[in-house]
Amino acid sequence: MSPTSDLLAQTLSQAQFHPRLPQQRRLYEAAKAAIYQQVLKADSKLPSSRDLARDLGVARNTVIAAFEQLAAEGYVRSELGSGTYVADLQAHREHMGGQRALAPRHTQHGADALLSARGAEQTAFAAGPRYEIQPFAPGDADFSSFPIKLWLRLQNRVWRDARADLLDYGQSGGYLPLRQAIVEYLRLSRSVNVTVDQVMITSGNQQSLDLCALLLADAGDTAWIEDPCYWAARRVFQARDLKLHAIPVDGDGMALRPADLATNPRIIYVTPSHQYPTGVVMSLVRRRALIEVATAKRAWVLEDDYDSEFRYTGRPLAALQGLDTSDRVLYMGTFSKVLFPGIKVAYLVVPPALAGGFKGALYDLQRPGQLTTQATLADFMALGHFTTHIRKLRQTYGARREMLRRTLMTHMSAHLRQRVAISTEESGLHLVLELPDNVDDVGIAALAAESGMQVRALSTYYVQAPARSGLLIGYAYVPPEKILYYARLLAAVIATGIR
Repeated sequence: MSPTSDLLAQTLSQAQFHPRLPQQRRLYEAAKAAIYQQVLKADSKLPSSRDLARDLGVARNTVIAAFEQLAAEGYVRSELGSGTYVADLQAHREHMGGQRALAPRHTQHGADALLSARGAEQTAFAAGPRYEIQPFAPGDADFSSFPIKLWLRLQNRVWRDARADLLDYGQSGGYLPLRQAIVEYLRLSRSVNVTVDQVMITSGNQQSLDLCALLLADAGDTAWIEDPCYWAARRVFQARDLKLHAIPVDGDGMALRPADLATNPRIIYVTPSHQYPTGVVMSLVRRRALIEVATAKRAWVLEDDYDSEFRYTGRPLAALQGLDTSDRVLYMGTFSKVLFPGIKVAYLVVPPALAGGFKGALYDLQRPGQLTTQATLADFMALGHFTTHIRKLRQTYGARREMLRRTLMTHMSAHLRQRVAISTEESGLHLVLELPDNVDDVGIAALAAESGMQVRALSTYYVQAPARSGLLIGYAYVPPEKILYYARLLAAVIATGIR
């Protein structure tokens, strides 16, 4: 056995790489941890996939798949005819220190000169490298629990039917049975007022937001956004040359001030059921007031209901759209959080007067497809599997949430517990741990990254000067034994950062 194989075998034997996890995932995470901790040094050569598979006693395809994922995320590089080498992560670590900052980054070979001004601004913030699956990455769901065999049976049945229309573009807003299933789901679970003609299928909330920004506003128009705000929504509006007007969020959601009311927005973007990133719920009084303001100003409210399925006590909250009697709210949700990210299927509910224009633009600009996937999902929902899957995820995530909170508090000193606060909202896929105002949350996030944990600094979500310091800590894609291990480690990192 080579020294590298022996090192990986020792890493795999550690408690956090549980043998019940899929082999590919175990090997990928073990290698990534070894690279992060510099046990595997930069530029060191890895064994061939054949040799490593033999040394570890796993299938060669398992090694190849793990290597491919590591390469795709920049942890290793392949050199034709030479082999696979560990990448130099020093630059990556330095980049992680400002993981949410939107300051321009240096580019190599004058790449900015090849882009438009808009392109240079967009590429200055590359989110991809920061979204690898790691312990405590907020927003990541545990898609390893997805019922793949069941899905394959339903998918195979769709393909056996060999319907030619499912091989075409989606010309009417998406597969009709799926849209009908979404209507029934939204009426029952979210109190959304909707007919099937108002629903269209998109390839994700990003596409839904972009379509809204394109069709409802012109360059230079004002968009009200929450502060702190979901970074991807902010990027969409900037890409469409909208003027961003940030409105602070308090314990009741978006808090309009007289200065805000003096402006005239074309778009108002909110996450009222579980504000991202703070997790607060917009109060009923604020919801009604927001709709009144939007109606008076003839603005469009974009309600992003990105993770409403994950409420662990009581029933899910009713949607803002259900309160709207003036047809000013567009409602959007996604299946990426509850099924798996790569499904890239979401839905957008628009007021009746907008339905025709939105469907036409969606077809003309995007040429949507994936009708076979939509047909499979329609069967998955109609047969009750979707509801069953959500119920199981709620139980799993709720237990992990409580374990994470309890373990963090247990491993903090009494003095430290008095200086921090952990969010108590029983919903979503992440906790917010508030830090003292003078503490550098970006620095603590960087320290956590050095230890293989992907928490995010709350301060970097702000558009204006940060009002709070804290950490976003995800728990969905972390099995219990890893929560126990990494929560202890994170508590120590936080204590070091605060000192």
